[in-house]
Amino acid sequence: MKPVGKWTCKGCASSSVDLFLEVSGVPVNANILHAARKDALGAAKGDVALGFCSVCGHVQNARYSPRPVEYTAEYENSLHFSPLFQDYARSLAVGLIERHNLYNKEVVEIGSGKGDFLNLICDLGGNRGVGFDPTYICERDENRDNDKVVFVNEMYSEKNTPAACDMLICRHVLEHLSNPKEFLTMIRSVLGGRRSTSVYVEVPNADYMLREKKYWDVIYEHASYFTKASLVSLLRTCSFEVTELSESFDGQFISVEASPSSASPSRQDASAINALRAEVAAFADRYRIKVVSWNSALKEIEASSARAVVWGAGSKGTTFLNILKTGGIEYVVDINPHKHGTFVPVSAQEIVGPGFLAEYRPEIIIVMNPVYIEEIWALVKGMGLKTRLLTA
Repeated sequence: MKPVGKWTCKGCASSSVDLFLEVSGVPVNANILHAARKDALGAAKGDVALGFCSVCGHVQNARYSPRPVEYTAEYENSLHFSPLFQDYARSLAVGLIERHNLYNKEVVEIGSGKGDFLNLICDLGGNRGVGFDPTYICERDENRDNDKVVFVNEMYSEKNTPAACDMLICRHVLEHLSNPKEFLTMIRSVLGGRRSTSVYVEVPNADYMLREKKYWDVIYEHASYFTKASLVSLLRTCSFEVTELSESFDGQFISVEASPSSASPSRQDASAINALRAEVAAFADRYRIKVVSWNSALKEIEASSARAVVWGAGSKGTTFLNILKTGGIEYVVDINPHKHGTFVPVSAQEIVGPGFLAEYRPEIIIVMNPVYIEEIWALVKGMGLKTRLLTA
């Protein structure tokens, strides 16, 4: 790994960050899709330089700048159209309600997206909620007439903090922030002496990304890639006590339950950091091999004139389609109807719904996230298709 001296760690502020992987020319906004192919082709690109902190185990994009990244109503990353993800969200909501006695309580969600999870946890527990997210669209919210749940089309800040908060939820936000420590410090200051407030934090799992060699999880939008070690260290530094730590959604997420405290940073386990360092080195070593292997496979598919599609127009699919030579792939399938008829940034494949396959009848479907493979296979079999599924 190459030293990166001028960057400090976004987790612990040390200067012990070493560069281990560079990926050039990826879309800056992986989840902003385009209504016209020409606009998709001209979408902004940026570079990713992943660095590893040998003090706290944090991984970050040393080239990240918040300036070109946009979070508007056009930002579309909802996973709630998948029955599998709906089951996950419901199980999570029920678990939080039961463990934290969230019945007739006040729930605040930072980064509430289109409102699905906050509506769910308030409905199941009879709670009142306030959600903050600039990408929220009122017209899409089936519960918009529910006066017990309010959404604010803004980033969360001290100025719009609700007076009461029994549970604070922050899911898939920290990884997008250029300074997560400053953000968590602000939240801890807002909570003040309210030690009874429960906190739930969820982020993509960099431990999973590294050990399973999930190269398509590398996107420009993610300034940080939290390992369990680095997330716990950061929360303790910002005076939160971690009460529960686990991997969820088949290992792809880190889930943390915490409470405000006067906790101080704990000494890192040297063996855990060394294990992460080995994972980082292996991840970098295998990256070029993975890209060459997939480019070869895609070239063979194109040469055979086989119809192939990618399933998953989220950030994984966007990375896959832009890093590889995918000239023979014209369509990307996604279950989210709000993506249909739009185009992937930069690589510009058209996004279609699953029903399109009944007519197109592809010989090969490349599945971006293996957690959904049974759900996808059931849909494919239901159409009577004889299609080969490959996992990326």
